[in-house]
Amino acid sequence: MSYPGYPPAGYPPFPGYPPTGQESSFPPPGQYPYPSGFPPMGGGAYPPAPTSGYPGPGGYPAPGSYPGAPQPGGAPAYPGVPPGPGFGAPPGGASFPGYPQPPAQAYGGPAQVPLPGGFPGGQMPAQYPGGQAPYPSQPAMMTQGTQGTIRPAANFDAMRDAEILRKAMKGFGTDEQAIVDVVSSRSNDQRQKIKAAFKTMYGKDLIKDLKSELSGNMEELILALFMPLTYYDAWSLRNAMKGAGTQERVLIEILCSRTNQEIREIVRCYQSEFGRDLEKDIRSDTSGHFERLLVSMCQGNRDENQTVNHQLAQEDAQRLYQAGEGKLGTDESCFNMVLATRSFPQLKATMEAYHRMANRDLLSSIGREFSGNVENGLKAILQCALNRSAFFAERLYCSMKGAGTDDSTLVRIVVTRSEIDLVQIKQAFNQMYQKTLSTMIAGDTSGDYRKLLLAIVGQ
Repeated sequence: MSYPGYPPAGYPPFPGYPPTGQESSFPPPGQYPYPSGFPPMGGGAYPPAPTSGYPGPGGYPAPGSYPGAPQPGGAPAYPGVPPGPGFGAPPGGASFPGYPQPPAQAYGGPAQVPLPGGFPGGQMPAQYPGGQAPYPSQPAMMTQGTQGTIRPAANFDAMRDAEILRKAMKGFGTDEQAIVDVVSSRSNDQRQKIKAAFKTMYGKDLIKDLKSELSGNMEELILALFMPLTYYDAWSLRNAMKGAGTQERVLIEILCSRTNQEIREIVRCYQSEFGRDLEKDIRSDTSGHFERLLVSMCQGNRDENQTVNHQLAQEDAQRLYQAGEGKLGTDESCFNMVLATRSFPQLKATMEAYHRMANRDLLSSIGREFSGNVENGLKAILQCALNRSAFFAERLYCSMKGAGTDDSTLVRIVVTRSEIDLVQIKQAFNQMYQKTLSTMIAGDTSGDYRKLLLAIVGQ
């Protein structure tokens, strides 16, 4: 069974298309304060001042308060969607070609449904995160929502941790295992406090000491873990555009997947820490319709209303069809306008309406109408609208498949999602590729670098 034209040729598999229901929205991000005084690109010490306000489990909405949360008494989480497990019919009684019927087994059981070609093994568990059933209707998801693998350590003592790190680096040799044990089990906020305590206690900069003891991928991973999250995103964008050439996939990954608030904080951090305007750097490093898409993204003005307007979805689907498949040539500005302004739940509804109207999915239509970086950017937006965790799972898989490893991408995603939704990313990875994320990391990395990655990811 397959959906016409999906997945596009040469593009990794992606679950959950066509989508139905409404994906549980990601909790609004907390403030990501970033200390001033970070060194310019190329090295130098990181600031000693502690920061606070990073989002942790306590910053997520209360159970039952987010869209689609399990409701008391077994009430449906979404209008028209039964509370129990299973796929249900498409909204409005629509019929998609090959739309899966309700499986006999509950989540985690042996029942499987045929999926579009291209999935490893040709099969995937019948109920996977972000598929035809929304997250909360799956029992395994009910108690956790979006969840990171790293949580703030209980009974945290910054001075004690600073002492452990000092002993690990003192004298001949380095106790890498002690460093792994501390760093992998502390939240980003706690790492900032360890950094400040280290300088207070020893009059030395922790980051400089770590850099002198470590090298290669292990050094990159440790330094990323000690960067405040917003600064790390801003640093990654700057690093992607400095010097000769541009790492367009980094720009797409960050700017097309972050929330409005995260993007606005990144823009401010980019200006304050590097003395540069992010939009101007994007304009000087990119061009054409890809440039326009990224400039739209860095405004941080996407509608984030979780209510879906089905009439607008139908109108947008018709608008996109007439701008692409329904005419000779492509009206790129129409695609930019719809994909840059509509909320993710609204885009999911538009994709459903487009499939009903055109009998083909919007992702494959974009593959026929666009190419190169702008195609990748538009697809990234739609994939985040369908299932953000699966979007990152795909990125991780691509960073490790084949010969060699894209370690920067591997490090960046593991670090930035470790306190947000790495649990869901691991689940999506396992269901998309029939292997665990930790297994693939273990096979593609080595040494202390592998130990630290696996300690963050968990089993």
